[in-house]
Amino acid sequence: MPGPSVAVSTAVMRLARELRAALDRAFDDLGLTSQQAALLIHMVTGATSPKELAGLLGVDTAGMTRMLDRLERKGLVTRAADPDDRRAVRVSPTPAGAALVPRLAPIFDRVSAALVGDLDARDLTRTVEALLANLHDADAR
Repeated sequence: MPGPSVAVSTAVMRLARELRAALDRAFDDLGLTSQQAALLIHMVTGATSPKELAGLLGVDTAGMTRMLDRLERKGLVTRAADPDDRRAVRVSPTPAGAALVPRLAPIFDRVSAALVGDLDARDLTRTVEALLANLHDADAR
């Protein structure tokens, strides 16, 4: 029989999978995945480098490149040379991408409200952030 540590890990992995699936279903009508929606939000709030966006979304550089390729094909983002570093690129939403952004946060809010239910969202957020910090601290040792 698995111990409590296996149960915790399994529950968190199930939660992540189910939350991603619920968000993806909610964004399906807009033709986006939850990660693509989050990327658009981060771009309009100031993140413009693929490396920075990859860190915010928890994807590797190859995954970020694929995501940007898809969003570029949809006409929602553009890439341009970084004026300060010719080796780097900057990404920005197109007018169509920027126009979608006001519709995205309410979808995240709706799914998050369903997830949290009657629990205190601030306490839950602090707990999740503490869990992430514990994991990062353990990795640093």
